[in-house]
Amino acid sequence: MADKKTILEDLKKSIETWNPQKAKDATNAAVAAGMSVAEIIGDGLGKGMEVVGVRFDKAEIYLPQVVAASKTMTAALEILLPLISKGEGSLKGTVVMGTVEGDIHEIGKNVCVAMLQGAGYNVIDVGCDVSPQAFLDAADENEAQVIGASALMTTTLEIQKELVDAIKEVEASYKCIVGGAPCSREWAKEINADGYSETANEIIGLVASLVE
Repeated sequence: MADKKTILEDLKKSIETWNPQKAKDATNAAVAAGMSVAEIIGDGLGKGMEVVGVRFDKAEIYLPQVVAASKTMTAALEILLPLISKGEGSLKGTVVMGTVEGDIHEIGKNVCVAMLQGAGYNVIDVGCDVSPQAFLDAADENEAQVIGASALMTTTLEIQKELVDAIKEVEASYKCIVGGAPCSREWAKEINADGYSETANEIIGLVASLVE
């Protein structure tokens, strides 16, 4: 049986090379080796998606490759999702995730979605270019505890503020967390968001602290 380090490297590489079969084989090997779902995603598949995100930002690869990497991730998640639903008993809570209005960047958000699913959360992915009202509607419909709003452009940061204001205005019970390249802990504090996640790995602990 392959050792843990090799399996994690295979998981990461499968995403970087958008190879669904390699992703499935490595995921099955990881499960057989007794690795947790959070570890498989956080230290393996998620790392691969982070590399894809960086390469895309540097224009070393383009959208078709990113889509291929996302599909590879989905192939691996299909093996893991049944384990999530039966593994840690019931799902820990519901999180609505999306990229704010005017912004069509999804890689960072997609990695966060995968991480949260791996950690046992029910994640409602509303996609990109999402208005504050659409976030609220999705949270209400799915009885979510947390909304995660990503902004990848400085010009769309203001929508995060509008979303936080809208939640406070309707006195909703769910929390709002923000993230994305131009976002910062200071900005989250300034707009009265309930939290900020700098990396995909951080989001699990942040969400856990809010749904307790």
